[in-house]
Amino acid sequence: MNRSQANLLLLAVAVIWGSAFVAQAEGMLGVGPLTFTGIRFLLGATIVLPLAWREWRLLSVRGARPQAGDVLCVSALGVLLMLGAVLQQIGITSTTVTNAGFLTALYVPLVPLLAWLILRTRPHWSVWPTSLGCLTGTWLLSGAQGIDPVVGDIWVIASSVFWALHVLFVGCVAERIAAPFLVACGQFLICGVISLLAAGLGETITLSGIRQAGLPIVYAGVISVAIGFTAQVVGQRYSQPADAAIILSAETVFAALFGFLLMGDRLNASGMAGCALILVCIVVVQIAPLTLAGQFVRR
Repeated sequence: MNRSQANLLLLAVAVIWGSAFVAQAEGMLGVGPLTFTGIRFLLGATIVLPLAWREWRLLSVRGARPQAGDVLCVSALGVLLMLGAVLQQIGITSTTVTNAGFLTALYVPLVPLLAWLILRTRPHWSVWPTSLGCLTGTWLLSGAQGIDPVVGDIWVIASSVFWALHVLFVGCVAERIAAPFLVACGQFLICGVISLLAAGLGETITLSGIRQAGLPIVYAGVISVAIGFTAQVVGQRYSQPADAAIILSAETVFAALFGFLLMGDRLNASGMAGCALILVCIVVVQIAPLTLAGQFVRR
């Protein structure tokens, strides 16, 4: 898979994640944030398990089974995934979906910053203006109004740090192990188990509540986790972390689109301008490095 194909796959992931915001909000009607996160990620792990088992057997035949260090890396991804998902889910319970979408997008400029600080990887110059452009576009999409800080906003802001760290490291781990389904399934399992264990200590779990949240859980588990997060692992094997962050931020655009199609939401001029700005940034971050390197025609 070349860079352009990987970026298109990540754009499809953004479509999936954008459609899942409504399910995440609706799921809170019957269960708590930890329960919702735990069940949906364990459901995702169950669906991906056959593909992960096939990769495990292929690695065994080649004598390339993951080592203890690889297991620790996947476990760390699962912890980052759990922290990002749970904190975002907690935030959604006490802030608006619009605010949650905007504040989650703070991971976009955080990814190249953390890559520079942690991995000493200098991003292409186009990453910085396009990151700011994505944030500006998301602000316009939210109505171009100042955000009145509430408790939910703080939770979502905290989640953006862990989303940024996850986006930064998931590609490195997937490239190192070369078994994307195994990586995806492992991190889903860790995320789901830790979330449910924490839910057992701090939330009331009832069968009636799970039934009430059943459809959102199934949608979030099958579509967002099993398909979306697994495709993210595959795509980020061949995409730069900063590029991936900007492309994945398009989920805010698709969240608005699904809101328009399914819930009757309407975008004003500011919202349409925000969508256009984010899409322009996505195109620029893919084309600029290739053009300047003289590779655009070949790619």
